Amino acid sequence: MKVGETVAAIVEAHRSGATSPEATIARTYARIRAHGDPAVFISLRDESDAGAEAKAMAAQHRDELPLYGVPFAVKDNIDVKGLPTTAACPAFAYDPGKDATCVARLRQAGAIVIGKANLDQFATGLVGVRTPYGTPRNLFDPALIPGGSSSGSAIAVGAGLVPLALGTDTAGSGRVPAGLSNIVGLKPSLGLVSTAGVVPACRTLDCVSVFALTVDDAFAALAAMAGPDSADPYSRPRPLGAPGAVPAGLRIGVPMPGQRLFFGDKVSAAAYEAALARLARLGATIVEIDIEPFYETARLLYDGPWVAERYITASSLIASAPESMHPVTRQIVLGGSHLGTAAAFKAFYELEELRRVRDHTFRGIDALALPTVPTVYTIEQVLADPIGLNSRLGTYTNFANLLDLCALAVPASMHPQGTPFGITLLAQAGHDAALASLGRVFHADTGLPLGATGTPQPPLAPISNLPAAGEIAVAVVGAHLTGMPLNGELKSFRARFLERSTTTPDYRMFLLPGAAPAKPGLLRVAAGCGTAIDVEIWAMPVEQFGRFVESIPAPLSIGTLAVADGRSVKGFLVEAEATRDARDISAFGGWRSFIAGEKLRA
Repeated sequence: MKVGETVAAIVEAHRSGATSPEATIARTYARIRAHGDPAVFISLRDESDAGAEAKAMAAQHRDELPLYGVPFAVKDNIDVKGLPTTAACPAFAYDPGKDATCVARLRQAGAIVIGKANLDQFATGLVGVRTPYGTPRNLFDPALIPGGSSSGSAIAVGAGLVPLALGTDTAGSGRVPAGLSNIVGLKPSLGLVSTAGVVPACRTLDCVSVFALTVDDAFAALAAMAGPDSADPYSRPRPLGAPGAVPAGLRIGVPMPGQRLFFGDKVSAAAYEAALARLARLGATIVEIDIEPFYETARLLYDGPWVAERYITASSLIASAPESMHPVTRQIVLGGSHLGTAAAFKAFYELEELRRVRDHTFRGIDALALPTVPTVYTIEQVLADPIGLNSRLGTYTNFANLLDLCALAVPASMHPQGTPFGITLLAQAGHDAALASLGRVFHADTGLPLGATGTPQPPLAPISNLPAAGEIAVAVVGAHLTGMPLNGELKSFRARFLERSTTTPDYRMFLLPGAAPAKPGLLRVAAGCGTAIDVEIWAMPVEQFGRFVESIPAPLSIGTLAVADGRSVKGFLVEAEATRDARDISAFGGWRSFIAGEKLRA
């Protein structure tokens, strides 16, 4: 089997008997040896031990394990029983008594740990060079930084050593190295994945991130790890759902031209414009926004009290053996020891105000599309200006966790000199599946090979138009459609788009008089007296459905609709009395067509 095989391909090969988990583990270790970069891993699991686990797994119920026999790497600030946790600081190292929750859940899903990957010490840095274990080699140009802090995890995936790796992300550590390795970096919503067993950087902001060759692979790992955990007080019971079709008219926010920062890198600026053009070709509407409040939020991360959280983790080591820390890491962390309470509360107040700006911004867009990094630097340049250039790399990443956004870094193109350029999609917390829906289509459309392996992307797997477990299908017909005034309200109930469809030809649509915003009413009529009406079908978490129904004002209500493929789904209906003097607009076949026709008349 070829280098660069995906999680999906490995699982299918194991289930079909084309190869075995034991053989896959053997190939993984052979690839690591052939790659010949000792700086990728800080510690490797004994090959015979991993092979024995794989052999024993073959006797299990393979069809019940979503990650059956998939090898994965773990960033070395995440606990794995049997391997030391160093956080890239030998003086800090300890032997954990159990796996971190995220590791345990991947193992329960059938994945097999290979080793602990290198990182910027204490996950403080976006460069990948702040480690005593060597700098992992950039896969496209050895003079360039690999990106951090999850450098080893990203390189391991991009090189095809493992198809899956865990990182962490506080300021962009799960996205920056993905962008520099031509792979996918998934940063989930805060609290969706437990951080129990993770060495904290900023405990209130930390996320466990996923590196993979495709969006589908990354999401499969996320689905295996997601869920509340009593061992993590910051864990949140957030619905996940599953990727679906991309809704028409998706609004993508981008910085106004004068706010696009590339620090003189014209090649990256052009690559970003090309990425936006690709999104537009895929059907998205590009909306320019004021990005300055997001930049202002980013400045809070290292200029505000959150640096004190980094100090808490390393304070004992700084007090007892400060020379054991990387000098740049020590300098940054020590900055957190001098912050006063008044300054901290001032920053908290400012952040709450900026979160209100975030809410206002996302009323007009569905997602942001930003460069993953504005430019890239050589190792020599970063060593000469370690803090200044690191800050530049976080231009488009540092604000995400402070604003409680989920993010997905995906490859976009290759520069003429052969290095990768990527974009990051960001959305409000809880919309991880919606980002995956867009990201998988965008990545596939690029036609880029997987990582640095040269392996072509596999065809996109078909998307189910059925709701996942714990979800209810809801058909919307008017102001709740994608891009319409109340679509944000629908999303506030954690709904995700499934598909466009039509009703059976048994309905009539009326323009409800006096409604603001304008709304249609859908009425079921006798057979042969109606027409098919366009609808969008969304999946809504069961626990949100009751609140959603309660929010619907009369004369509208939620009833049962018959759609063209024979299914019955919940959806908007109107009381017959309300249509008595209403304009019948059924001939338009749908609300979008009616709105477009009215604009032409105007």
